[in-house]
Amino acid sequence: MQTIRKEGVNGLYKGATPPLVGWMCMDSLMLGSLTQYRRLINEHVVQPRRAAQPASVWAGREAEKVKLPVVGHGVAGMLAGWTVSFIAAPVEHVKARLQVQYSRSRNERLYTGPIDCTRKIFRQHHLRGLWHGLGSTLLFRTFFFFWWGSYDLFTQALQKHTSLSTPAVNFWAGGLSAQVFWITSYPSDVVKQRIMTDELGPGRKFPRWRDAATAVYREKGFKGYWRGFVPCFLRAFPANAMALVAFEGVMRTLNRPEL
Repeated sequence: MQTIRKEGVNGLYKGATPPLVGWMCMDSLMLGSLTQYRRLINEHVVQPRRAAQPASVWAGREAEKVKLPVVGHGVAGMLAGWTVSFIAAPVEHVKARLQVQYSRSRNERLYTGPIDCTRKIFRQHHLRGLWHGLGSTLLFRTFFFFWWGSYDLFTQALQKHTSLSTPAVNFWAGGLSAQVFWITSYPSDVVKQRIMTDELGPGRKFPRWRDAATAVYREKGFKGYWRGFVPCFLRAFPANAMALVAFEGVMRTLNRPEL
């Protein structure tokens, strides 16, 4: 309500341009690298180990033998998260700096938009300034392990215990696994935002991740790590459920085998 009162409805979309453009690249890289990491882990780690086991272990379970285990899905997700972090860090950095300006009057704002923000950061702090917060971004996306590991678990459970269609399974598994991800990762996202909106020059308050995490706890206690969680949690289900329906639908159209 404060945002609408001060900025109007447009204020709710403050800083939306960077993710609108950046997420096209980010999601393409994440899902593409995820698919490749799944394949590489299965071909070079899982299958050689299973081939070394006695044939009796997999007797009657040939279909299961070729599938990637849950841990493999989790590791592939984590690696994909690290990979996409190198694109995500500058996009989220610019978005974060634009969003914290809404409480200031227009004359006091440092940036007029994403291009102006990017230009000024680069001019004053070069590439290192744009990638400010990369370490916290890598840590945050380490929790992709839980997203893609739980996605496989939910998919298997829904296929086994329900008669839902394949797109419906993708929808529910995608939405539920996204919520697992945010439950496990949200505190690290709060710390990441604090780091990304910190001063870039000599007045920097949080030179280390631990400094920002300590500051959040000192100000709000344990609840500080969960500030803003509810709207994020509510958004996670429909947004990611539809994304996974689209992704899996494309993969089926391309006739890519499931792992």
